[in-house]
Amino acid sequence: MKPKIQIVTDAEALYHAAATEFMHRAREAVKVKGSFTVVLSGGSTPKGFYSLLADDATFRNQVPWDRIYFFWGDERPVPPDHIESNYRMANEVMLSKVPVPPTHVHRIKGENPDASKAAEEYEQVLRDFFQLSTGQLPRFDLVFLGLGSDAHTASLFPCTKALHEQKRLVVSNWVGKLYTDRVTLTVPVLNHAACVIFLVSGEEKALPLKAVLEGRYEPQQLPAQLIRPDPGELLWLVDQAAARLLQRD
Repeated sequence: MKPKIQIVTDAEALYHAAATEFMHRAREAVKVKGSFTVVLSGGSTPKGFYSLLADDATFRNQVPWDRIYFFWGDERPVPPDHIESNYRMANEVMLSKVPVPPTHVHRIKGENPDASKAAEEYEQVLRDFFQLSTGQLPRFDLVFLGLGSDAHTASLFPCTKALHEQKRLVVSNWVGKLYTDRVTLTVPVLNHAACVIFLVSGEEKALPLKAVLEGRYEPQQLPAQLIRPDPGELLWLVDQAAARLLQRD
């Protein structure tokens, strides 16, 4: 399915659009099947919309928090109270402020000194939750992703081994330029989601955004190009600053 690109005026409008998508999709999933599974991302852009969901009564009161199950797309090798933890950010600005049952929050245990073990443990969490048989993939209702200045997404960095993984659900991915391991969901898992939404904001994202959406297909250099949910929806929510180099119809 061809990706949809929605351009909004600024970061605040982006937060509102993301929160609206989250709310509507959560309500619809709960209406249809009684639950909603979502994968969260880290970074400053999702932080803004997480805050809006928790602090704006219009959103907070319409979200079926007790029916939502939260997961993460990736995590840094830090404990959950560390300032760089993706879990900590989401917990501080949203999860700690809303009535989500603690058992519905499934974080990646980045504090494990063995990143490969942390990946194995999280893969087992997914297998148990979704009751997967060998070879099956989890079907998340919604996945939020960001776009790095080097066109990485989740912790799928350019020219790293995780880009080639086809069997595992979760892997540890050595990122040489950062001299660290990251734990990340794999491309097959992300592409099996019912909907993937990229959130992209700011002038510094204009060039990587144009490269991913309008450049040659070079996924080893531009990993975000690998994300093509099938069957599923792909939505790019971008502000005007990030979209400034895109060709307009």
